[in-house]
Amino acid sequence: MSADNHSENVSLPLRNVLNSIQCIRDRVRDGESNESDGAFNLSNFWDTLNQAVKAVSQEATKLSLAFSKPPLPSQQDGEKLAESILKSVLTLSTVYYWLPKSQGVTLRRQVRDATVEVLEGVTQLLEVILSTPLQSLSQEQLTSTGSVWSACDQFAQLPQDNKAAVLVALSAQIGVVRDALDEIQQALSEAEDPFSDVLDDDQGGVEPRGNQDTYWSEKDRCVIGPCQGLMKASSACLRKLTAAVRTNGDAGVPQNVAQLDDLADITKEISPAVDDLALSLYPPMDYSGVEDNVSKLAALLKKILEMIRSSHVCGESELTWVQFLDGAVFHNLHKAKDLIQQDG
Repeated sequence: MSADNHSENVSLPLRNVLNSIQCIRDRVRDGESNESDGAFNLSNFWDTLNQAVKAVSQEATKLSLAFSKPPLPSQQDGEKLAESILKSVLTLSTVYYWLPKSQGVTLRRQVRDATVEVLEGVTQLLEVILSTPLQSLSQEQLTSTGSVWSACDQFAQLPQDNKAAVLVALSAQIGVVRDALDEIQQALSEAEDPFSDVLDDDQGGVEPRGNQDTYWSEKDRCVIGPCQGLMKASSACLRKLTAAVRTNGDAGVPQNVAQLDDLADITKEISPAVDDLALSLYPPMDYSGVEDNVSKLAALLKKILEMIRSSHVCGESELTWVQFLDGAVFHNLHKAKDLIQQDG
């Protein structure tokens, strides 16, 4: 048998398994869990899932090593390697499907994303092996193998229940909102004209800039104040809710699991709403756009605060800050509208 024929015979099972794993990956990304009527043991699920992830990592390593130097595996060995990696991937996806929505949509989403990342890593590894000479270890193959290991290692850091998963989701939102606040604060603290460094006058500075659309007027700066107040209320809401979930959150009762999911889902709307408001504040300021974004963010915060108030994470001590933030939202909303509608 010629070397080319042998290479082709070894490649064929890899191509077949690549197609299969791509299909599995797509099904995991878009599919639903298998709801079970029986009792679900979350601890047993994690033990089995971690074993399945470890098996994928080991099979990916074997596959990569087999194609890292000559001689190429025999056709029979190539088929065995393909079968083994496919079996490990099928086991991983099957165990993932065990996790029912009743354990929490937020938790399931994070486990799904981690599973998809592993499957994506395996498909990339197979693609690299198939696209490079089958007798040399390329840097790309080393990188792809490392990506599979890294994706598998992430499972050790995954939240173990829906309460922990919601805390992860809230933490991500806090960072995005803080960034938006910092950017506006930095722009305000800079020179009167925030674009002076990129829009130099061609007149050598003899005459003042004619286009005032590149910096804030006095009224603009007044309007920004209560808008910042709303953005700060958004940040405070996320931080306080995170503390309340950490203290009072319960993932052991289906109703409470669902409440945590609802809070995680609606708070995901905060950062886009804060970003929209922040962007509308840059010169030239369109007051109607600012007013629209202020109203949307305020309405969202009021809805979230009401959901928190009626959820199991809100005890007596939490009611104090919920009421305070509700008042802060009302105050900043009406102050911003009054300033926008003033003449001058």
